[in-house]
Amino acid sequence: MRAIQKNREPRSLTEHRCTGHASYANYGDKDGLRAALCAEQGHICCYCMQRIRPDADHMKIEHWHCRDDYQNEQLVYRNLLAACNGNEGQPRSKQHCDTRKGDSVLSRNPADPNHNIETVIYYLGDGRIQSSEPRFDRELNNILNLNDAFLVNNRKAVLDGFTRGLQRGTLSRDTIQGMLADWSNAAGGELREFCGVVIHWLSKKLA
Repeated sequence: MRAIQKNREPRSLTEHRCTGHASYANYGDKDGLRAALCAEQGHICCYCMQRIRPDADHMKIEHWHCRDDYQNEQLVYRNLLAACNGNEGQPRSKQHCDTRKGDSVLSRNPADPNHNIETVIYYLGDGRIQSSEPRFDRELNNILNLNDAFLVNNRKAVLDGFTRGLQRGTLSRDTIQGMLADWSNAAGGELREFCGVVIHWLSKKLA
């Protein structure tokens, strides 16, 4: 998980909100919305950081505050995120991200700068994600299921692959900063899958 900087919302969403009886269900440009959300997130899931694509088969439009309980936010752009399919159709124990979350409430939104998401999460060397905040740590496990074995193994593989490629010896501060910038930037519009685990590792080295 990483902080998401929201861009300007699609014009079609702005216009739709101004029509009578506007709702998410009757919003006709969901393809445009998927494209906008996916682009601002560097084509990775808002929660697990898997690769996503802007079509209904490869991502879901996530309402951080669910539509059933927060109807007044169903068309609010800051409430909308792009999530992976989260093993939809599989047993609940194997589901993750929005599919697992359903209508549950999270205490932190990766797209809300006031929630400072990156200051309360960290990654262990074995690929697990944890939070220094007990409530959010429970949410990572029980609501989002971000420590599902599949996700843990993929994060560990990315970190192991990165560290194996490093030259032996002490890395200079300039080298670490360059690597950090590289992993934090969306080359060609795409961030690397599970980039957060490497960014965390490099940030610890800088500190």
